[in-house]
Amino acid sequence: MSDQSSSTPRAAEPEPRRPSVGVRIGKVTVGGGAPIVVQSMTNTDTEDPASTAKQIAELARAGSELVRITVNTPAAAAAVPRIRERLDMMGVEVPIIGDFHYNGHQLLEQEPACAEALAKYRINPGNVGFGKKKDSQFAAIIEKAIQYRKPVRIGANWGSLDQSMVVALMDENHARAEPWDAALVAREALIRSAVDSAIRAEEIGLPRERIILSCKVSGVQELIAVYRDLARRCDYALHLGLTEAGMGSKGITASSAALAVLLQEGIGDTIRISLTPEPGAPRTGEVVVAQELLQTMGLRAFTPLVTACPGCGRTTSEFFQELAKTVQSHVRERMPEWRVKYDGVENLTLAVMGCVVNGPGESKHANIGISLPGNGEAPAAPVFIDGEKAMTLRGERIAEEFIGILDDYVARRYAARGA
Repeated sequence: MSDQSSSTPRAAEPEPRRPSVGVRIGKVTVGGGAPIVVQSMTNTDTEDPASTAKQIAELARAGSELVRITVNTPAAAAAVPRIRERLDMMGVEVPIIGDFHYNGHQLLEQEPACAEALAKYRINPGNVGFGKKKDSQFAAIIEKAIQYRKPVRIGANWGSLDQSMVVALMDENHARAEPWDAALVAREALIRSAVDSAIRAEEIGLPRERIILSCKVSGVQELIAVYRDLARRCDYALHLGLTEAGMGSKGITASSAALAVLLQEGIGDTIRISLTPEPGAPRTGEVVVAQELLQTMGLRAFTPLVTACPGCGRTTSEFFQELAKTVQSHVRERMPEWRVKYDGVENLTLAVMGCVVNGPGESKHANIGISLPGNGEAPAAPVFIDGEKAMTLRGERIAEEFIGILDDYVARRYAARGA
């Protein structure tokens, strides 16, 4: 199913999407014209409430607006209300989503406190049940969502397709005068699995405004094609993301290539960048990538971004690179406090440049910019504030002084909340 040979159909031309139905998840709205929502998922053992709550808090503080957790065992389900309690004691209000596969109907029935504590349920129509049990087990989860007034994401996945749906569509395809290729049949099975399940959920009684759909694959062109087709065929809120984006630059590139096309076309209401973290790296990396994708596209603003010189033969040291990294790290460290304290600080623009060619010009375009001396230039670094040269820094304390200028500007420029 995941073969990406030349026979794979390329994405069709886009058509305007109907506005999606808004879904309320705790205090967060997905779809209905609301800003695109960033979400993430823990990789801790949910049976351990302390480590799971800690990671959820880290993701939320990094900017994840929804966090999904695995709920796969009775002990994990029993831990969910304790996780919610820990988060509440930490003042972390982020909604948590339960990810159910195979046994969600049993866990929600056996642990009503879990069903209540979760803000949303995620189910996979490919493994919610099999054979004669499939319909009853799907209905049991939907009925719990109705009982507890919870929204549901119906998430079909290329790697766990409903095989009965695949077989039925293969039989239909065999009878066609001009059969589709296998990739197109798989795409249709994925979409039908999600949409038909959503229709069934509505028939059971789940309101349309409590349904989110996703149809995840691991290839860029397949994802674009699937979601363009899905968006034409329904107005449910849609969750976007490659199902396994990969590690490092590959995962970032693949996710950005696929999601940017869809987001530019108005498709997608919430996103996750499913990165495989480097060993020992924080889980928050996927949140940062999602935010930067939306911010660089001009769709949302989360944190001040730094324009920085890439370096060339005119730049004589790595100091400007180190300063750019220091400034970006400082901003991200301060954002949890700034976000609460100052209105509009996420729109602040910064520039750290390495020589006179583009340094002053780029610095003037930013709210605050610094042009460091390049090869053969005088050992002086002019600082520009709101387009005007404000001062010149020299000596060994340039980085420290520039950070001080930044902090002072934020305190003066942005209105304190409640002031």
